[in-house]
Amino acid sequence: MTAGEGAHTFEVPTAVRMQALGRRIAARLRAGDLVLLSGDLGAGKTTLTQGVAAGLDVRGPVTSPTFVIARLHPSLRGGPPLVHVDAYRLGGPAELDDLDLPLQEGVTVVEWGGGIAEGLSPDRLEVSIRRRPADERRTVTVVGLGRRWQGWRLITSA
Repeated sequence: MTAGEGAHTFEVPTAVRMQALGRRIAARLRAGDLVLLSGDLGAGKTTLTQGVAAGLDVRGPVTSPTFVIARLHPSLRGGPPLVHVDAYRLGGPAELDDLDLPLQEGVTVVEWGGGIAEGLSPDRLEVSIRRRPADERRTVTVVGLGRRWQGWRLITSA
């Protein structure tokens, strides 16, 4: 991911604020959208996804799909489902493709998607979460790539 024009960087001090950022991102998402999350273990990828899920109003609970690889959370209001994937244990793009996920029908969020999931769509949001070692604060950078995200903005702060 390259931060540049169209990149939004936020300082996020708490898990509650991380979920709020996820809800704000969800407000911009529609069926077929792809969101790739990167960050160290415990950075807040699943917490952000919980906010996205709340914003999409899908059935929960939303927990890390590390051991099941992928979870489908249907909408509670007729919107797109959330396809939540943890690519940490996948060996590459072919294994992701083998999951036969409903990518065009839902909003797909892939944790640990770097190097594996970029080929799913040239139009995607890439979200990088960095945890400060001294405290719980996170720096979150969101970049929109492809035609779908040209000129997009998240206006308010996290």
